[in-house]
Amino acid sequence: MKVAYKKVAYITDEIYLQHDTGVMHPESPQRLKAINNAIEPLRESLVFKSPLKVSPRVLELVHTPEHIEHIENTSQYGGSIDSDTICSRASYDAACMAVGAGVVALDGIKSGEFERAFCAVRPPGHHATPTQAMGFCLFNNIAIATRYAQSIGYEKVMIIDFDVHHGNGTQDTFYEDSSVFYFSSHQAYAYPGTGAEADRGRGEGEGYTANFLMMPESSDLELLDIYENDLPPLIEAFNPDIILVSAGYDLHESDPLAQLNITTEGIRKMLRGILDSKDVPYVFFLEGGYDVDALGENVKVTLEEMLWR
Repeated sequence: MKVAYKKVAYITDEIYLQHDTGVMHPESPQRLKAINNAIEPLRESLVFKSPLKVSPRVLELVHTPEHIEHIENTSQYGGSIDSDTICSRASYDAACMAVGAGVVALDGIKSGEFERAFCAVRPPGHHATPTQAMGFCLFNNIAIATRYAQSIGYEKVMIIDFDVHHGNGTQDTFYEDSSVFYFSSHQAYAYPGTGAEADRGRGEGEGYTANFLMMPESSDLELLDIYENDLPPLIEAFNPDIILVSAGYDLHESDPLAQLNITTEGIRKMLRGILDSKDVPYVFFLEGGYDVDALGENVKVTLEEMLWR
């Protein structure tokens, strides 16, 4: 067996399978089952960790008490936030433990137990704003992790979001903050319609948001131009203490909810552009990706690069 170059934690839990979005919903438990099956050959190379359930106090690092209470109440009996965003009885607990995966990842990195982590969580998070659940997302996992990272000493946090859909909630959270750099590549004219290249932050945060749009039918060539040419100088200039990644695999050519022509090999090269850019801790959070077979393979590729890059 190839010896891992980096110590990487894989953080997940059965609770995520109990977040029931309904039979026809694309953000289904089958996604996580496919990932867990696909990564089985890497089992001996990874550090498996369980998340914890965070308290409302941790959720309030980003979200309002009213938002948290609304998710808890909607989950109590099961119901819809909107036509896309569903709560079942287990959803509040699953969402609190999706946030908790980030806390466990950051604590483990801080203590030296491992150097990198992949949080295989449901529900995803990057569309959730401080006050609104939307786009399959209840709480913003990566935004809360960012504030938690800062609370334990990682002052400057870079967020890289390669999901095909713009992370409007993450951008909203840090739009006026110069201690967090939000970088996103996403398909133009796709849900939720935010993330224009002219959006660069406001006030103290001006210049700390960067959006890169890819036209429908864009290929590996356009993707790698962003990650090999545009991203590295921004990381160098910002000089982050840690990098958190919204890992959405719906940019893949097979995905039913998007129109890009990105291959698995393109994703591998993109990951190398991210991981080679700076020698700091990395935490990846699962976001989108709705062709389950491709999703499993692309997460496996991600872990390979995290282990051996």
